[in-house]
Amino acid sequence: MLTLDDFDFDLPGELIAQHPTGERSASRLLQVSDGTLSDRRFTALPTLLSAGDLLVFNDTRVIRARLRGRKESGGQIEVLIERIVDSRHAVAQIRASKSPKAGSRIVLEEAITLIVDGRSGAQGEFFALRLAEDGDLWTLIERHGRLPLPPYIAHPASADDEARYQTVFARQPGAVAAPTAGLHFDEALLARLAQCSVEVAWLTLHVGAGTFQPVRVHHVAEHRMHAERFEIPPATIAAIARTRARGGKVVAVGTTSLRALEAAAQHGELHAGPAETDIFITPGYEFRVVDRLITNFHLPKSTLLMLVSAFAGLDAIRGAYRHAIAERYRFFSYGDAMLLTRSH
Repeated sequence: MLTLDDFDFDLPGELIAQHPTGERSASRLLQVSDGTLSDRRFTALPTLLSAGDLLVFNDTRVIRARLRGRKESGGQIEVLIERIVDSRHAVAQIRASKSPKAGSRIVLEEAITLIVDGRSGAQGEFFALRLAEDGDLWTLIERHGRLPLPPYIAHPASADDEARYQTVFARQPGAVAAPTAGLHFDEALLARLAQCSVEVAWLTLHVGAGTFQPVRVHHVAEHRMHAERFEIPPATIAAIARTRARGGKVVAVGTTSLRALEAAAQHGELHAGPAETDIFITPGYEFRVVDRLITNFHLPKSTLLMLVSAFAGLDAIRGAYRHAIAERYRFFSYGDAMLLTRSH
C-alpha cells in the first residue's frame, strides 16, 4: 500500500522559482521517456512532437481571488475564494485566529460584505459565503481582490505577476491557481507548433484552492480529492478522434487537462459537456485518453506528484526528480517543465 513517504523528496529552497523566466518559452524542459532523461529547452518542443499530434490546453483564467478583511468582531481575516458559485454565492478558505460562525458577517477590502452560511467541502475545509447586499460577486472580486499567488511564492503579486501568472490563451474566468504547464507557451511557440502540423484543442478546468491543500493521511488510498469543475467542448472530442484515427498522440498540457480528459472518459467513451470531478490518479491507474504530458515539477507528498508517478512510473519520476535537483532545475509554478511519455 502506497504511503506519503513514497512521494517525499528533499528540495533545496533556492530551487523554488520565485519569479518567471524573462521569456515564457525560455524555461528548461526535461524529457522523460522509456527510462531515458534528456535535458532540453522548452523552445525545442516542436521537434519533440510529431505532425498529427494533438496538444490539449486548459483555457481557464485566474480570478483575483485573494481578499483581506475583518469579522464583525473586528478580527482580521484573509479569504481565498475556492469558487464563485453564482453572482451572489461563493465557497472560500478563510484564515483567521478564530473561524467565523454561521450567520456572521465579514467585510472584505472595505467594499464587500458577505454572510457566512456555514462550512462546506468534504472535510469542512471551506466556508459557504453569501453576498449581503446588491451587486455581482464576479465584478466585486475582480475590482477589489488580489491575484492569488501560490503559498510558496514569497512576494506579493506585482504587475509582472498579473501578466505572467496567466497563460496567453486564458479565456474562461474561474480558476484560483494557474494551469502552470501552459505558462511556458507564447504566441511564437504556438505559431511554430502550427507550422509543424501539431493540432491544438481546448478544454476548461477551473483550478480550485484545494489544489494546495496538503494530503493529511498516511495511506494515500484514504485521501479524498476536492472537486473541480470542467467542460470539454465537442470540437475537442472530435479532434481527439481525428488524432487517434491518424495515429497521432494526445498530449495534455498540464495535469489539469489530463484530469479533465481522464475524468470525462471514466465510464468508457469520452464525453463532451460540463461536469465536475474529484478523480484521484495514483500509481496503478489505467489511462484511457492521454499519451504524453507536459507538466511542471510538483511539491513533495502532493496529489500532483502522485499523478505524474502514475503516468510515467514511480521509479522514473523519482529518477527524474533526483536528476532535476542535481541539475538545478527550477521547481513549481514559475519553474521548468517536463515532457513525460506514458509508461503503459
